[in-house]
Amino acid sequence: MVDGESNSIANQRSILSSYAASHGFTNTKVLVDDGYTGTNFNRPGVQEGLALVEQGLVGTWIVKDMSRFGRDYLQVGRFTEIVFPSYDVRFIAVNDAVDSAKGDNDFTVIRNVFNENLT
Repeated sequence: MVDGESNSIANQRSILSSYAASHGFTNTKVLVDDGYTGTNFNRPGVQEGLALVEQGLVGTWIVKDMSRFGRDYLQVGRFTEIVFPSYDVRFIAVNDAVDSAKGDNDFTVIRNVFNENLT
C-alpha cells in the first residue's frame, strides 16, 4: 500500500498488477483517482490517461471493473466503443470479463446502466 492510499485503491492496485504480470503486460503505469467520484471523467488519473492515449502512448487500458472506469454509461460507451478503438487502445475490465480484443461482452451495456445508478 502506498502511504495515504485507501484500502480500495490498494486492493485495485494489487488486482491490476497481478493481472498485468500474469498476462504479460509490461511497461505499466498505474493512474489513481482516490477520493474522486466515478460519475464523471474529470478526474486527474483519467485525464492523465486520456492525454497519454491521445499521444499514442497507451496500448491497453485496464481497470478492475467497468464501474471503476466510470458510472455514466453513455460516456463509458463513448470511450470503449469510439475513442479507444480510434486510437487502437485495447480496453480490459478484469472482474467483468470485458476485453475489447475478444469482442463484445453481452452484459457490458446492462452493467454500464446498472453502474450509473450506483451514484
